[in-house]
Amino acid sequence: MTLTKVEERVTREQGSAGDQLLARARRGDLAALETLYRLHEGVVYDLARRICRRPEDAEEVLQETFIEVARSLRQYRGEGSLSGWIRTIAARKALARLRRERIRHADPLDDEAVLVDPAPGPTSAHRRLDLEAALHTLSANARAVLWLHDVEGYTHEEIAELAQRSVSFSKSHLARAHRRLRELIGERP
Repeated sequence: MTLTKVEERVTREQGSAGDQLLARARRGDLAALETLYRLHEGVVYDLARRICRRPEDAEEVLQETFIEVARSLRQYRGEGSLSGWIRTIAARKALARLRRERIRHADPLDDEAVLVDPAPGPTSAHRRLDLEAALHTLSANARAVLWLHDVEGYTHEEIAELAQRSVSFSKSHLARAHRRLRELIGERP
């Protein structure tokens, strides 16, 4: 997994200043917690927005993530990057939201039938290649697995653990997502 711009900036500023910020945040210093929030909010929101269909759901995942970060910061052992730890919390929150939505609406979000074609009308190259539109044609689970695997760099085993599902769940949804995206851009499998 590559470092995000936030991680690179934090790493450069790290040392005693980064350690002090983390120590202050662990003690409950609101200014330090706000600084951590500001440093990581964009990455967390982007992750949540790619997994959740609606921006308001992504906002709620963002808030839930940082509530948990504030509550759990003392348990962060410093193994791996702080940004990675925060993104893992965000991914868990977003996947939990998908599970709650599926239960609440009894939608078969794993089912291929949920896939929706882009807006009707003349197709244009830019429309077909629009990643945002293409992602929204995927089922919620396929979109989440695709984003976590291909963009965030999670392994199938990690995704299975986050989603509380099997490794084959992750692999099959990723294959479906890739197939669907290839169809949208007109490539052969």
